[in-house]
Amino acid sequence: MDYQKKFRVKPGEKLRLKKLDPSFTGEHESEAIAKEATEHSRAKLAHEQNLLYAEHKHSVLIVLQAMDAGGKDGTIKHVFSGVNPQGVHVASFKQPTEPELAHDFLWRVHPHTPGRGQISIFNRSHYEDVLVTRVHKLIDKATWTRRYREICDFEALLVQSGTTILKFFLHISKEEQLARFAQRLEDPGRNWKISEADYTERALWDDYIEAFEDAIRATSTHEAPWYVIPSNAKWFRNLAVSKIIADAMADLHLAYPPPSVNLAEIRRKYHAAAHEAVGGGKKA
Repeated sequence: MDYQKKFRVKPGEKLRLKKLDPSFTGEHESEAIAKEATEHSRAKLAHEQNLLYAEHKHSVLIVLQAMDAGGKDGTIKHVFSGVNPQGVHVASFKQPTEPELAHDFLWRVHPHTPGRGQISIFNRSHYEDVLVTRVHKLIDKATWTRRYREICDFEALLVQSGTTILKFFLHISKEEQLARFAQRLEDPGRNWKISEADYTERALWDDYIEAFEDAIRATSTHEAPWYVIPSNAKWFRNLAVSKIIADAMADLHLAYPPPSVNLAEIRRKYHAAAHEAVGGGKKA
């Protein structure tokens, strides 16, 4: 299945998340069946990242957004488990600080965008400033509408500079969210993740869904597309995201750069030195 085509939101498409099944797993009936495909995608991603790092011409920005407990942390952990950490940077944009509030809303974001050869992952992103701020009525419609345009311009600038942008909305159901909250309450290893705010924000579910739909529709472009990933099944989420990223990087036709030295000359000198050392050893 072509997940890029299946889950991509076309520019201007009228998105209705309630019409998209968050439990969809395609032809894969279980994690065991999908395991081989997932490992293949992760290995391909690792290979492409190595080329990206070596070629040093392109960069990749991954944007992850979701409702609370949607699986952003888990996606990073599992999808990028095989990549070289030297070439990956993760940034998270939550409540802005006072210095950040004193600037335009994108000021705090730009320093975290990837340089050539790098992958940056935004675990929550600049989209928080058209989601949380909207739902909590910190900005009006004119402001979030203007910010949509500014986000598109910002992302277009990154694309023109050689950055591939892939944006993922991890789509879970309201029931799945509640089940994950319950797991966090019962699992000592996850207790630290739960907060009172998780439940108060849950009461605003419909408002968040509407904000996500509008933001995705307004900012999914040919150059910086959004993908809505069914994420009730964590294993399918990992498969779909890893495959989309690996395939998008393969589309860049990355390659190792040519050597900067004369390999033939180095080989000649090395072989001559090695031969002399062996010969000298025999003479001794």
